[in-house]
Amino acid sequence: MLKLALLAPAGAMHRYTGSFGKSLHYAPLTLTTLAALVPEDVEAQTQIYDETAGRIPLDLDADLIGITCITGTAPRCYAYADYFRQRGKTVFLGGVHPSILPDEAAQHADVVFTGFSEQTFPQFIHDYLKGCHQKRYDQSGDYTIAGKPIPRRELLHKNRYITTKTVEAIRGCCHTCSFCAYPAAFGKAVYKRPVAEVVAEIEALDTKHVLFPDVNLITDPGYARELFTALIPLHILWVGLVTSAVGMDDALITLLRKSGCRGLLIGFESITQKSQNYLHKGVNQVGSYVTLMQKLHDNGILVQGCFAFGGDEEDESVFDRTVEMIIKAKIDLPRYSILTPFPQTPYYMQLEKEGRITERNWAMYDVQHCVFRPKNMTKEQLEEGTDRAWRATYETANILRRLAPFRHSPWLSLPLNLGYKGYADKWHKFTREVMCDNSDIPTKGA
Repeated sequence: MLKLALLAPAGAMHRYTGSFGKSLHYAPLTLTTLAALVPEDVEAQTQIYDETAGRIPLDLDADLIGITCITGTAPRCYAYADYFRQRGKTVFLGGVHPSILPDEAAQHADVVFTGFSEQTFPQFIHDYLKGCHQKRYDQSGDYTIAGKPIPRRELLHKNRYITTKTVEAIRGCCHTCSFCAYPAAFGKAVYKRPVAEVVAEIEALDTKHVLFPDVNLITDPGYARELFTALIPLHILWVGLVTSAVGMDDALITLLRKSGCRGLLIGFESITQKSQNYLHKGVNQVGSYVTLMQKLHDNGILVQGCFAFGGDEEDESVFDRTVEMIIKAKIDLPRYSILTPFPQTPYYMQLEKEGRITERNWAMYDVQHCVFRPKNMTKEQLEEGTDRAWRATYETANILRRLAPFRHSPWLSLPLNLGYKGYADKWHKFTREVMCDNSDIPTKGA
């Protein structure tokens, strides 16, 4: 029997020992989907360990170990990979970072996967069992997400997530934001899952609450309308990710409400239009934010609004001005990050050319730390300002001002705000020393 372990290491801030509690993270689909891709003719015992939800054992009873890796977790992923390889395990790496820098990842793994692996992973399992696996598997040219298997959610510790009812509908995005790692890793193609398959998976879950983790549900407006229309008869409540372009179509917002949408994550990025242009995110029209929020609230839809500080068009005044705008617009769940130049993105190449990248340890690329030299403030001012914005936004008085008069699902918005309040209070504790410390992983196999 093949013994397979699938791991998702986490950075210090997002680890189960960090500042993200159960209320702030949902079950990801990567590892549960990989588990479902083990060929039916292979007898396998599969384990999943997600470090946002619990510890990764150092004494894993597995022959084959897979690790999913993003840039911010790369050093920790490599530490685990090195450790388990020294213990005689075969280790494979995949995900965003290995897809962007496969040669770097290959220094720490027996096998590297690039791109999406629905077609290449089953092939690898057969090759591995035959003793003839390759060192690298690249996404197939005829890739499709049609017919993808149902994720093996039963392998998760369900009580450690706010929900395990995550369902995928579409991969990719029509926008080309200069800072986004997604196209650098997976290309610019948009892959649409047949709506009937999405509906069938939701029906099989036997649930009234669903989360769509897709990066932009409305990247194909026609597909979005077909999907949302098909959700209406299911009588579910759901949350997902879109862009602010949703506000350009009142009929689409009405359809969202009818389909059961109760929450959206929107990347507002900045309160200045010049910064939107700098980031190549012209879809965001800053002057429409307040109106957009009113429209969504009128349809009973909560909003998690994401903002990224540090653009060349911003100075120290941006932090207080952003908090003021967020309170005025009554954004239900604001979230702040620091603009981060992920490798191979246009933004990274720009800053590298200008000699402004100051940090080379990938562990600091968690979008909460500054890894470059800002144009109109210092690194310290950027980090301190971000910390100040977190604390001010989640002061009890400002939570109440944003959520008043609690007519938009307070049962959901208030607990989430309290969760982020705890996060905001701990943000400043994650120094470089803490972020880069992987001393809990032995450097030699035992």
